[in-house]
Amino acid sequence: MSSTKSNSNELTTPSPNPAPSKGSVASVVVTMMLLAALVWALSPAHPNLQPAPLRPQPPGCPKLDAEFVPTNYTEVPHVALDSLSKEQRNRVLLRLNLEPCPCGCNLSIAACLIDHPDCGTCKDLAQKIVAEERAARDK
Repeated sequence: MSSTKSNSNELTTPSPNPAPSKGSVASVVVTMMLLAALVWALSPAHPNLQPAPLRPQPPGCPKLDAEFVPTNYTEVPHVALDSLSKEQRNRVLLRLNLEPCPCGCNLSIAACLIDHPDCGTCKDLAQKIVAEERAARDK
């Protein structure tokens, strides 16, 4: 005879958890969207801040309201690049074209030397850059 009763010694395997229903996923998404909207609504307005200038602007330099745009000059007057190797010359030209003039003209050092040959600030900076490159070569 067979018995229809289950043996209490048998182990029952738990059934796997069912996949979340579409309704529960939708409610989680709606809740997250509402929380995001609440955070956005409660965030304070950000003030319009301007960064401080990197270097103080010396008096007597021309002031323009243009944005700084790097240049790509390969020849710069009043800068002795002949004594440098090709790699050093390229590094000096890269810095002269990418670094802004501190006088406030919003030109690169190279462009300022070309457009404003009387700018003593750029002449000093260009000589300093060349000296730094020579010092790096001597190390």
